[in-house]
Amino acid sequence: MPTPIDVVLPCLDEAAALPGVLSALPPGYRAIVVDNGSRDGSPEVAAAYGARVVHEPRRGYGAAVHTGIEAAEADLVCVLDADGSFDPAELPALVAPVAAGTADLSVGRRRPVSAAAWPWHARAGTALVAALLRHRGVPLHDLSPVRVARRDALLALGVTDRAFGYPLELLIRAAAAGWQIHERDVTYAPRAAGTRSKVSGSVRGTWRATRDFAGVLRTVGGAR
Repeated sequence: MPTPIDVVLPCLDEAAALPGVLSALPPGYRAIVVDNGSRDGSPEVAAAYGARVVHEPRRGYGAAVHTGIEAAEADLVCVLDADGSFDPAELPALVAPVAAGTADLSVGRRRPVSAAAWPWHARAGTALVAALLRHRGVPLHDLSPVRVARRDALLALGVTDRAFGYPLELLIRAAAAGWQIHERDVTYAPRAAGTRSKVSGSVRGTWRATRDFAGVLRTVGGAR
């Protein structure tokens, strides 16, 4: 029997997307839905589709992800958005290099299927931050919310950001620790109808994320 893999899904009002996302998880991939204060019945929907539901009252993407990783029991942990914009069937390809020991961290590089999937302001903000990362020696082109690593190693990195800056701090700390980072293209589609992005859904959301990124860049040491 294959070793199970835990999938952490940070969740804030994603009830409309959860049935499709959870139904599409490959066999052996166990969903941990971390509810971050939903008011649309997301926890009940997640439980009905077989997910383990964990509650994180502190608002923030990083808070939800960190709580999910702590709750995970598998050696390998994936992080995936719960909004339906990513295809869970692509997870095994991201897991493979980490499972094989050729990478410590595997991340998805978003390839949008349409302009609507990734608005210009979000794409521009990501490109800027990714360029700053490459200048620091982190060989990536995206700050994708799709990632795979080993649970204990992730926790040992000591990531402290609990807001939108979490993935950026994670990447900086991983590169500084000498991790082998693998980037692979993943399909990026418009999120499920009935849900709204907290970042790319508005210029304000993108600005908030960029503000958090800037704070991380100021306070976290660069890659060596």
